[in-house]
Amino acid sequence: MKWRTVQINAAEGSVRAVAPEIIAASRATDIPAFYAQWFMNRLRAGYARWVNPFNGRPQYVAFDHLRVAVFWSKNPLPLLPLLPQVEARELAWYLEFTLNDYEAEGWEPNLPPLARRIDTFRRFADAAGPERVVWRFDPLMLAGALAKNPNACDVLLERMTRIGRALQGYTRKLVFSFADIADYRKVAENLRRAGLGWRDFTQDEMHTIASGVARLAAEMGVEPCTCGERGDLSAFGISHNRCTDPELILNMTRRHPDILRLFGIAPQQLGLPLAMPRGAHPASQPHEYPRDPGQRAVCLCVPCKDVGQYDTCPHGCVYCYANTSPATAARNFRQHDPAGESIVAEL
Repeated sequence: MKWRTVQINAAEGSVRAVAPEIIAASRATDIPAFYAQWFMNRLRAGYARWVNPFNGRPQYVAFDHLRVAVFWSKNPLPLLPLLPQVEARELAWYLEFTLNDYEAEGWEPNLPPLARRIDTFRRFADAAGPERVVWRFDPLMLAGALAKNPNACDVLLERMTRIGRALQGYTRKLVFSFADIADYRKVAENLRRAGLGWRDFTQDEMHTIASGVARLAAEMGVEPCTCGERGDLSAFGISHNRCTDPELILNMTRRHPDILRLFGIAPQQLGLPLAMPRGAHPASQPHEYPRDPGQRAVCLCVPCKDVGQYDTCPHGCVYCYANTSPATAARNFRQHDPAGESIVAEL
């Protein structure tokens, strides 16, 4: 993605920085859980330093044109008291809240108890509105005893239903995915290290899950979606999700000119009210939103710039794609400096 650039003053002097309209905080780590104060410090500083995990090259990210922050988290409670500061900067935001139930398996060992996370979800929805807190049960995974259980789909659907009923009225969307373990070398290695065998969902099992999710979504009154799935589940009323959601972003930013430019929407195309219903496009003809080139081919997300770093999340989830190992993530977390330009001090 070719973002606009600006000149900024960083610790090393005057440097050129990309200036995105939307940032992800983050697909690479849990910023709300572990780096919320760092994030606020960087907002005040006006920029962050990010290091490309594939080539090691640093990049500065300036917030001169920033309009939206999309948060991803499994335990965003530390961010909650800081939200007034976020909103005081006229920064729109919403939260992709992954709320799974793998307590029996111990696959998310460093998370708070499920009941506490459900309470946190409700508190965010009370603070911001249910449309800005997206529930993700992600990923659905067949590993360990679940991989051998012929009733695994029923077990997973029962857990999803229990959580969903607790969240009724607190969200507008349910997003799920099937673990693509073979596609992620780190995930396969982390599962091997944990001594967990795994298998893919069969087509019949995927359809069983889809049918159950559709029933749950109807009961909750929410939109059911998949994330990054190749398969088509539209027969069950399930669509492909955009985690960076252009329609939600347009609504939250009241069609800010910077967002219109990013999405390729010309002013003469506008003709709908500011508060657009879901599924409506601010154009007389269906609009083809740009897609984030940094994501998988099946991903429909609009472009955003991630400010997180891999190998920094100490939740310890056994299926993590973002950590080389739990030990590496824990070490980087211990070295974190909230006043630093980057999440990890030596970056």
